[in-house]
Amino acid sequence: MKSFAIHPVDQTIKPSILAKIDNLNKPKGSLGRLEELALQICLIQQTLEPSLAHPCHLLLGGDHGIEREGVSVSPREVTWQQMINFTHGGGGVNMFCRQHGFKLRIVDVGVDYDLSGIDGIIDRKIARGTKNFLYEPAMSEAEFDRAIQIGSDLVEDCVAEGCRVLSIGEMGIANTSPSSIWMHLFTGVPLQECIGAGAGLDTPGIRHKYEVLSKALLNYQVTTPNQAPITPLAYFGGYEMVAAIGAMLKAAEKHLVILIDGFIMTACALAAIQLYPAAQDYMIFTHCGDESGHKRMLDAMGANALLHLGLRLGEGTGALCAFPIVDSAVRMMNEMNNFENANITKYF
Repeated sequence: MKSFAIHPVDQTIKPSILAKIDNLNKPKGSLGRLEELALQICLIQQTLEPSLAHPCHLLLGGDHGIEREGVSVSPREVTWQQMINFTHGGGGVNMFCRQHGFKLRIVDVGVDYDLSGIDGIIDRKIARGTKNFLYEPAMSEAEFDRAIQIGSDLVEDCVAEGCRVLSIGEMGIANTSPSSIWMHLFTGVPLQECIGAGAGLDTPGIRHKYEVLSKALLNYQVTTPNQAPITPLAYFGGYEMVAAIGAMLKAAEKHLVILIDGFIMTACALAAIQLYPAAQDYMIFTHCGDESGHKRMLDAMGANALLHLGLRLGEGTGALCAFPIVDSAVRMMNEMNNFENANITKYF
């Protein structure tokens, strides 16, 4: 796999950041979570004057062989239909990108449909969907490496345009299934507690999903015992999910602020952290959705999401909704006056 130069954020500047935050004309600690965000972003960028210039959003599409087992209420054709819809500006992701000034890149990494002639879709297709991991690995090691490289290259393009903050979303019917398995394998939470309704399964549907994933996990454990973390990423993952991991790792290497969306992107973040633990320093977990297990996965990483809006759309919409809060933290650092300049007596 491609290697990345990811290091924990340098803490040397931390006392200076805290001094600036504490001397803004407010009671110490009175802006709560905004102060925590400001500290994190300043550490990421190694500056007392942080920037969220040229925000970019990657929307990565891919289909999953496991969908053939009826683990999702939505059929796989919804993936390509929505991808085309995004090019017309009609998706939730489009609306929020317009609202918050994000440049949207729509990328076909592995959709089971020919989207090559569609304006507005970047063609990085590896294959028309992964294989069915109930019976065999979803992708080969070579395909895994290619997906990592695709995500990395996309971030390089964003950085070349001056991007300082990145959010990532996905479009892939059935991708809560590999997310649940990754969560189970990397956190030790029982599989049943990692599986939820996805796009809207009822109770019998959730039970069926559990039975399918349990069998797939058993087959994996019999055929590939005691393997390194990369193996379950390739065995169960989707092309769009692995590309998201590559994007997160490159963004951490480039000291970007990374906005992590809901259940699926949190699973990708968890996977990225398995490979490079220091990558978590660059991540802001923006939204905890209602998918079963999401809160427990965040807890396993010691992460506290900014929002809990009950979203389960995917596409990166939770990350985009949280952006104004992150922006407020940066504006606090750059626009608030301090006690000395405002001629105000410190009152803490």
